[in-house]
Amino acid sequence: MNKSDEKYLQFLGSRIKELREIKGLDQKAFAFHCDIGRTQLHKIEKAETNPRVLTLLKIAAGLEISLAELLKD
Repeated sequence: MNKSDEKYLQFLGSRIKELREIKGLDQKAFAFHCDIGRTQLHKIEKAETNPRVLTLLKIAAGLEISLAELLKD
């Protein structure tokens, strides 16, 4: 993975964490709500994995925003 990819994954993870915390949800509750694993969510928020589109769709739905809004810079 190149630096540009790493930077984007860090941005995405931080954005998901920020939006989740605004909703007042901890990782475990939010992961359950989105039907994804807590460990998977943790790795996404820490930029340790490149999530699939389906996972991002579940996260966006859990945050009650569009995928475009989630990915917006």
